[in-house]
Amino acid sequence: MGEFFNAVFYIPILNLLVFFYKLLEIAHIPGPLGFAIILLTIAIRLLLYPLMAAQMKSAKKMADLKPHLDALHVKHKDDKTKLQQAQLDLYKEHGVNPAAGCLPMLVQFPVLIALYQVFYQVLNNTDPTKVLDAINKILYVPALHLSAIDTNFFGIGLGVKPSQWQQHGMWLLAIPVITGLLQFWQTKLMMPQASPTVNSQELTINKNNQGDKQKEKTQDTAGEMQKQMAIIMPIMFGYFALQFPIGLALYWNVFGLFGIMQQLSVNRQNKPIIQ
Repeated sequence: MGEFFNAVFYIPILNLLVFFYKLLEIAHIPGPLGFAIILLTIAIRLLLYPLMAAQMKSAKKMADLKPHLDALHVKHKDDKTKLQQAQLDLYKEHGVNPAAGCLPMLVQFPVLIALYQVFYQVLNNTDPTKVLDAINKILYVPALHLSAIDTNFFGIGLGVKPSQWQQHGMWLLAIPVITGLLQFWQTKLMMPQASPTVNSQELTINKNNQGDKQKEKTQDTAGEMQKQMAIIMPIMFGYFALQFPIGLALYWNVFGLFGIMQQLSVNRQNKPIIQ
């Protein structure tokens, strides 16, 4: 599995990063590694674009259906079998696949692991000669071989971690804050907005007090879970950005910016599936 992972993810990503680095170095662009990471991010984002688009469209459809799913929970609160069948019928009617958003997330994890390994290898300057030798051994062509690596980007080493702010400056703490804010924005874009009006026939079912309380409890629980996720996810990714090298945070933030732009585009292009 290790050899398969290296062959499919780690080595291709490292070669692509070095390819961009060499191009920028030839063009005498300052901070070539930082800009190479940005170009690598764009390349990976374009590669994953179809999967990411499917995930975002699926998330938007699920958000549009949420009020109707809540109504089904009220209608079939005492019969889980009928509830599951009604949910499947609703998904089928509107062409929604609840599992469609899982695959892109699963694909991203090995890419992130490979990127972490790449950045750890490239940015680990404890023994630069040994690092360069290890990198050059797995590059596809001799033209990509490196004699040195410039890890500086706008005056800061990309191997520095924001948690080292006491040695390098308090401004480093802005990086995890930016990461958290971008994640919060992206999470909010994927959450349901103002709930569309649900068919009055569905909402008049179980109008007794017990039904009303059950409906209110179901909606409150779902709403609270969404609010908690909108807070927990940004804090979690902000903490990761605090502990990881700036190079990885640079990748994640640029990746997140493109994700926000793509999600805004999906939200504009796709009208609610139920009016």
